[in-house]
Amino acid sequence: MKQKQLVSLLENKSIVVPLLFFKEYKKLNISLEEFMFLMYLKDKGDTFTFDPKKISEELGMSMKDILSFISSLTDKKLLLINTFKNEKGIVEEKIDISLFYEKVVSIICDDVVLENKEEVDSSIFSSIEKEFGRTLNSSEIEFIKAWASTFDTGVIIEAVKEAVLNGVSSIRYIDKILYEWDKKGIKTSKDVRHFLDNKNKEIKEPVEVFDYDWFDDDE
Repeated sequence: MKQKQLVSLLENKSIVVPLLFFKEYKKLNISLEEFMFLMYLKDKGDTFTFDPKKISEELGMSMKDILSFISSLTDKKLLLINTFKNEKGIVEEKIDISLFYEKVVSIICDDVVLENKEEVDSSIFSSIEKEFGRTLNSSEIEFIKAWASTFDTGVIIEAVKEAVLNGVSSIRYIDKILYEWDKKGIKTSKDVRHFLDNKNKEIKEPVEVFDYDWFDDDE
């Protein structure tokens, strides 16, 4: 698709290009021509009968170029060609670009997660992900952002370690730990260590049993 053809299509309003798609298309690893071809397909509907000749005529492109775009975008998993039989039993092909929409949404969601992470010291997210052994979702990130407005990073990490030590990698479980610590006035890493040390001492200290000889009781 040559530059003049692109200009002509836009001038004739043959293709509608949503700003959102235009801002994200470079992340799809496709050329501008492939992107414009996808926009042409989008304007035809989510699925429509694949007619290379008709597409060639509407875009003023050769059949070879049309098939090349279809092949490239299929390989990049941005569209599908589905085969089916119509009511007359004739085999037809339909183009489905739902994969394109799914990919764009995935990119947008990833960007939102990244933006959320950047609002707080990024080290806290990487530390928690390391403890959990997995990446955090957007809901968990919102919880952590709320914690960061109240607790020191060190306190949050200590709560995460405490949860993992107990075999739990749940944000809500950690939230309960932080809630209990907050009630006890624990605000710093030093407070946490002091509290846990005292707690461990209480657990390790043997219970003193009063040795009383009932049989020798004179009373």
